Amino acid sequence: MWQYEKKLQFPINIKRPNPKLANYIISQYGGPDGEMGASMRYLSQRYSFDDDVAKALLTDIGTEEMAHLEMVGTLVHQLTKNATTSEIENSPLALYYVDHAKGVWPTSAAGQAFTSMSFQVKGDPIADLVEDLAAEQKARVTYDNILRLSNDPDVNRVIAYLREREIVHFQRFGEPK
Repeated sequence: MWQYEKKLQFPINIKRPNPKLANYIISQYGGPDGEMGASMRYLSQRYSFDDDVAKALLTDIGTEEMAHLEMVGTLVHQLTKNATTSEIENSPLALYYVDHAKGVWPTSAAGQAFTSMSFQVKGDPIADLVEDLAAEQKARVTYDNILRLSNDPDVNRVIAYLREREIVHFQRFGEPK
């Protein structure tokens, strides 16, 4: 099926803690258009496809989204691991911290917990692929929004990489016939 390499798809080395930025980025971990929902969407939809090529595409992109989930989690972890309690208290991450401390937990930037209701599997290949195309665009827009809010070049390199992969996935979802 696939082999897991024990390294990130793109290197991440955050030098400065920034819980405020971590709070924005957590949305791509467990928010409505985040990587967790994307991976579950594609890996669940693949069973509705009779075409082996389309099924393989959904599997490939679904597992890559899991790698992106690992990258987003790493970003959040590195942005918070050396943050002081005061830095966290004076950031939007303070409410998250009460329940999860510096752990990485699937939620949106607004504090809404991940739910499978944020993605759909209709069992109809056309409906599912159209949703997948839209999902990739929504994830790209979320990464665009994060880039507008971030002034950390180390974070921005990773977010720009993830954003680019959303564009590639969008293009790939246009391939099945």
